[in-house]
Amino acid sequence: MTEYVGSTSARPDLDWSQLKETILMLNLAVAQIDQSLNEGDASVSTLSSSFTALATNLSDIKSSVEHLHADDHQNDKMRTIIEGSAETGLDKVHTAIVAFQFYDKLTQRLDHVSQSLSDLSALIANPSALYSPTEWQKLQTSIRSKYTMEEERKMFDNVISGMPIEQALDIFRSEKQANQEDEDDIELF
Repeated sequence: MTEYVGSTSARPDLDWSQLKETILMLNLAVAQIDQSLNEGDASVSTLSSSFTALATNLSDIKSSVEHLHADDHQNDKMRTIIEGSAETGLDKVHTAIVAFQFYDKLTQRLDHVSQSLSDLSALIANPSALYSPTEWQKLQTSIRSKYTMEEERKMFDNVISGMPIEQALDIFRSEKQANQEDEDDIELF
């Protein structure tokens, strides 16, 4: 059975260690990220199924309009109104899907951060790994391998090479913005 020892910073003893405190804080960050991801996933799942149903309904409306009798002037006006409304609705659904893709990327990144913090915590908690450059290199390689975008890998490389975080983030943002200008379509992943 694992014994859980909480923070002793309020009452330090001879066994107090900044490493133990760091591990506790890392575990707290992991727990907060994981909980946020779980709460967000539930609401996005509901929204996603709602938008899928809405898109289906709008497509049904649009195809039903084609079956209206063309010989009635009132039907022509109604057809124009319905087609316009359905088209506007489909455009809004498209915009929502793009926003969901952003959220999906966000949750993937936060999940990677959570996993990386857990791995870092485990490394720090293990005295034989803590002082092993090989173990730190394995951790860095593992973290880098989780990045899916080239801009993220470059940011990782820049930070690991000692570049200040703000400078690495500025480069990341400018490269990401340049790539987004080339992408207008919905990306499925």
